[in-house]
Amino acid sequence: MKNFCIIANPYKDKDYRLTNKMKSFIELKGGSCRTVREGGELPPFTEGIFVLGGDGTLIRTAKIASEQDIPLIGVNLGHLGYLCELEERNALCAVEELMKGNYIVEERMMLSGEHVPRKALNDVVICRKGVLQLMELLVSVNGEYLNTFRADGVIVATPTGSTGYSMSAGGPIIDPKARMILITPINAHDLNAKSIIVSEKDAVTIELRSRQPQKREQAEVNFDGECALSLSPGDSITIRASEQRTKIIKLSKISFLEILRRKMRGF
Repeated sequence: MKNFCIIANPYKDKDYRLTNKMKSFIELKGGSCRTVREGGELPPFTEGIFVLGGDGTLIRTAKIASEQDIPLIGVNLGHLGYLCELEERNALCAVEELMKGNYIVEERMMLSGEHVPRKALNDVVICRKGVLQLMELLVSVNGEYLNTFRADGVIVATPTGSTGYSMSAGGPIIDPKARMILITPINAHDLNAKSIIVSEKDAVTIELRSRQPQKREQAEVNFDGECALSLSPGDSITIRASEQRTKIIKLSKISFLEILRRKMRGF
């Protein structure tokens, strides 16, 4: 791997200091490197992407990278994240390892919405919009009724996303290499409401039901934090595993469990 692209969060990499340092180092070692703004078009012949920022920057970049089947690796410039393997101190060493071919690539599943041109590496969140009130959300899997959640919303997450919003809502943590879909209610008004795990082959449909017709009830659907559409009572969205995958470059032999232990200890 010798042809790279760097996408940096300008608020994390001030004046693109690390970006320029890495670009110069790559070229010094005989490689090529282009820098691209977030959301920009990737240069042709790109073999690998360095994402400088944090997990959020990597998640946003994943959408573009997955469309072109290009692997990426994150350089964490913020808090300890689950997705960004590198830190500034070992970024240049990582360049050398990639150029020597000393790496593996992990594939992470993504989610897509029916009739919605969006994909999510972490999660699709259906949440209330406007008035602060509980929603009634009917969940079906492959057309078969599963449960009705009276809650602030529902999170449909990938294993990668299980350490994000779903975890904050009380959902389980799943190894990111797994292949399954996680359904977690948000602040459910039911002591028995639990997260539910289904197969990656399943289609999850969530319908907004009317609770108080006299009020303007609406929900919004967010793909990795970006609003994609609104739902009115009677509307629904179907979510399933995407055919595309995000490819994450791995250099370290540190396991997901070790990263998890560090995160749970607070460092």
